[in-house]
Amino acid sequence: MVQHFLKFSDIASGEIQPLLARAIELKSGASSNALGGASVVLLFEKPSLRTKLSFWIGTGKLGGDPLYLSPEEVGLGTREPVADVAKVISRMADIAVVRTFSQSTIEEFADAATIPVINALTDAEHPCQALADVQTIVEQLGSVEGASVAFIGDGNNTAVSLSYAVAGLGGHLTLASPGGYELPAAQLEGANAYGSASGGLVTQTTRPQDAVSGADIVYTDVWTSMGQEDETARRLAAFDGYQVDPALLDQASPNVKFMHDLPAHPGEEISDGLLHDPRSIVFDQAENRLWAQAALMEKLI
Repeated sequence: MVQHFLKFSDIASGEIQPLLARAIELKSGASSNALGGASVVLLFEKPSLRTKLSFWIGTGKLGGDPLYLSPEEVGLGTREPVADVAKVISRMADIAVVRTFSQSTIEEFADAATIPVINALTDAEHPCQALADVQTIVEQLGSVEGASVAFIGDGNNTAVSLSYAVAGLGGHLTLASPGGYELPAAQLEGANAYGSASGGLVTQTTRPQDAVSGADIVYTDVWTSMGQEDETARRLAAFDGYQVDPALLDQASPNVKFMHDLPAHPGEEISDGLLHDPRSIVFDQAENRLWAQAALMEKLI
């Protein structure tokens, strides 16, 4: 059977650590020709810097050939039915990397595909980001198991995938969100079930100060994601008091590290200059998109 990576839990929790170990090997200079002669199609309906760059370069490092298709070229579900696009790409390429709006779109695509399909971001999950996130935590702390991670902000797609990743590796994640913006109940329950065997735990609070108390990692994301621009004013009001700044980091562990999946909006979810605070590891985190995804493609192929 073809294995897809549409949501983080498509990887069994016991498979995460070996995948991260391989990502770190590749980052350390290990060579691989796993995609030698293979083609990887990047089909994106949303703008991208890190995702497009990391998949493009990662494909080349594994000996493969990347091909980028923009929304205008394909018209996924408009110019052509989703299933037809999946079938055509499956006949010519070896992996499809899809960034789209709805999770149902990528699931429909994967149902029709006969090659591995990777979720490069949907409104429901951002699983490749979460792989890079936990790789970064492993590099910084040695292990995610037993680590205390705080996520401040919207219980969005990034938060969902991070919940599964941290819980699956035995870490403890606390999310601080205002009422109405919490992690969906089904995802909270799912992440805790996914992490039960490894001792992982995901909890929620409305108080950022409670979430960061003693935290090894403090993570945040934008308050308004792509496609939510018409909600900006309402979200800015709802998230007042949830900005991550040096004073909030001071309430965490003395050795705390700060993470953000980028792009950031200084003055909103973070204070000006926080990306360059000595505690920030956001650019290590960004680089690890390359290595985590290379290891993932190697595994799927």
